[in-house]
Formats: sequence, C-alpha cells, structure tokens
Amino acid sequence: SGMTAAKYLAERGFKVVIFERRLSFGGGIGGGGMLLHKIVVDDRVIQILDEFKVKYSRDDEENLYVLDASELMAKLAAGAIDAGAKIIHGLHVEDVIYRENPVRIEGVVLQWSAVVLSGLHVDPLFVRSRAVVDATGHDAEVLRVVAKKVPGVNLVLAGEKAAYSEKSESLVVENTGRVLPGLYVTGMSVAALYGLPRMGPIFSSMLLSGKRVAEIIERDLKASA
Repeated sequence: SGMTAAKYLAERGFKVVIFERRLSFGGGIGGGGMLLHKIVVDDRVIQILDEFKVKYSRDDEENLYVLDASELMAKLAAGAIDAGAKIIHGLHVEDVIYRENPVRIEGVVLQWSAVVLSGLHVDPLFVRSRAVVDATGHDAEVLRVVAKKVPGVNLVLAGEKAAYSEKSESLVVENTGRVLPGLYVTGMSVAALYGLPRMGPIFSSMLLSGKRVAEIIERDLKASA
C-alpha cells in the first residue's frame, strides 16, 4: 500500500520518500501465501495492476486473479520510482515530530536500522513533512510511537483481529485515511489501528488502500495550500 500511494502522489507532483527499515521492499508481498509465490486479488484492482504493468491470470471459477508475488513487488517499486518517488533502505522511524495547538504531526525521526540493531547510542536526524503515512503493516510502528509519546492525541490501537478476509478487504479500504492532522494510515496498519480482521494473502485492499490514502492526502494538502 505504501508503494502504491507513493506512485499516485508522485504523479501528482508531490515530493515523496519511502523510508524502508529493511534492505528490501514490498512488506509481506514476497512471502506470498505461506511462501508459495502467488497472491490473489479481485477485479477491483485491475486498473491499478494495469497502471503498474503487472501481469495476472484469471480464475474463472472463483472470479479472482492470480499474480506472481515477485513481479508485483518489483513493479510496485519500479512504478513508484518511475513516477518520481524515492525509496531509501535501511532506515528506521523511531519517533515523530509533533506540534501543538492543534496537535499535528510534522515529520519523522530517523535512525539507521544497523545502528538500532547494534545498540549503539547515536542521535537520529529529523525529517520534516506535510504528510506522514504509516504503511508499516501489522506492527503499525508509527502509530504506536504517536500513541505512546505525543501528548493529547488519545490514540488507542485496537489491535488486528483474527482472519475474516471478506470483511477485512472492504473495511481496510473504508477506514484508510487521516488519523490526525499530518498523520495518515494505509494497508494493514489500518487493521491494527481499528481492530479489523486480517485477510491473509489477498492483496486487493492493500492496493486500493494505497490509492485511497494518496487521494485523501492530495485533497488535504491542496486544501491547506
């Protein structure tokens, strides 16, 4: 969802950067379904797949589409980069920048993942932003920092619930959006925030959620310009 959002925001002329904790991208896509290299989507995302030039085959019996996990991961990243977004690997978001009256998020605090793993005390760097998106997946890492450390937000993460794919595929998209000024949520972080079910290797809502959060951010930033 993060790379999907990055492509659509970059295409609209915004400066976009993805800070990726690992030395790879794509979150849980690479694992496919229990390490099988295929994932499943429905027809709601065909336009998105076509825009990213992702190939797919149709299962007529189930009215679903099957994709290669590696291809999706690679082409989402390439699509975001080609649109003008930047992906920087090996960076861990350990904190956020906030302001008061009203409470709002204005950026993130970054540290190299290698430094975090080493346990060394090294001061991080701050990066300002008009919009911060938590696309960290099941862990909702940015939201947890905000809930714990930013005064006055009263943010409580309900925690992701057990599997119910049919419900979750709709609910994740519907609940995607702004959490508070400057902070947005997409993908499985939405489920972690609002206590929604998980869906397994069904990825329609991930792509749709990414596109939706991009549309919401574009609207908000243009309104505040």
